[in-house]
Amino acid sequence: MKTIEVKDKTLLIGEREEPQIGDHEVLIKVKASGINRADIAQKNGLYPPPPGASDILGLECSGIIEEVGKEVTSKKPGDEVMALLGGGGYAEYVTCPEFHAIEKPKNLNWIEAAAIPEVFATCWLNLFMEASMKAGDKVVFHAGASGIGTAGIQLAKTFGCESFVTAGTKEKIDFCINLGASNGEVRSKDIFSKIKDWAPNGVDIILDPVGGNYFERNLEVLGIEGNLIIIGLMGGAKTELNLGLLMIKRQKIIGSTIRARDEKTKNAVMTELSNKLIPHLGVGEIKPIIHQSLPFEDCLEAHRIMESDENIGKLILELD
Repeated sequence: MKTIEVKDKTLLIGEREEPQIGDHEVLIKVKASGINRADIAQKNGLYPPPPGASDILGLECSGIIEEVGKEVTSKKPGDEVMALLGGGGYAEYVTCPEFHAIEKPKNLNWIEAAAIPEVFATCWLNLFMEASMKAGDKVVFHAGASGIGTAGIQLAKTFGCESFVTAGTKEKIDFCINLGASNGEVRSKDIFSKIKDWAPNGVDIILDPVGGNYFERNLEVLGIEGNLIIIGLMGGAKTELNLGLLMIKRQKIIGSTIRARDEKTKNAVMTELSNKLIPHLGVGEIKPIIHQSLPFEDCLEAHRIMESDENIGKLILELD
C-alpha cells in the first residue's frame, strides 16, 4: 500500500504491506486523512507514538471498511466510517478497534468526514468528560481558528455555552465570531485583559494548546472552581505556578491528550460522539470547518501550511 513516511524530519511517499487486523479491529480503506499538530510534532521527533500504535502519521480518517476481525460485532465490510486512530492515517489502509470507527453521516463527503474524529473527540473528552461543561458556562479557546477551536466554538454554541477566542489575525477572530464565538482578540495584543472584560467574574473553562507563558495568566482569568485544560505546549513546557491563587479559587488544572488514552476511554468518547454529535452533523447544525484539501502526494505543502499557521480549520489529505 502507498504511505507517507518520515525521514530526516521530512515526508516522503513510500510503500508498505497492508496492516493485519486483530480480532476486535476493522481494516479501513482510507478515502481522506486529517492533519493535526501532533503529526507535526511526531515528524520533528517530539511526540513518539504510544506503544502498539503505528509509526505512520495520521490520527483520523474517513473511509470504507474492507475487512473485520472475527470478534467484531458492530461493523461489516462496506460500512462508510470516520475513525479515531492511534496512528497510521497517512496510508491507503489502516486498522483500528471497531468502536473507534463510527458511522459517516450521509450528508458529509469523505473530506468533511475526515475532519471530524480527532478534533471533536478531543473537544468532547475535555469539555464534557473532563470539565463537565454545562449550559451557561463561559469557555475560552486559545488558537480559536484551529480545528479544535472551530469544533469547540460550535459545541459550546449548540450546548448553550458562551465562548471567547484568541487567534493570530483579525481575519481568524472574525471567522470565529461568525461561527458562534461571542468575542475574540488577536494574540499579539493584551488578550488576558480582554478576557477579564468579557468575563469579569472569570471563565469556567479554558482549552489551551499553548501552555508555557500563558499558564499564570490563564489562572488569573479563570473563575472559581474553573478548569484549565492543557492540550498542547506550543508556548513551552515550563512555567511558574501561583499555588495561592489555585487554592483560593479552587481551580483545577488538567493535562490531557487523547492519543495515549486506553481503548475503553476512546470507546466511550466515540460512542458519545456517535450518539450526541452525529444528529447535529446530520442536519448541518454543526459542520466541519475545512481550510483546504490536498492530494495525498502534496503532504509537504499541507504540513507547510499548518506550520506557518495559515489555516482556519482543518487541512485534509485526499486519497484516490
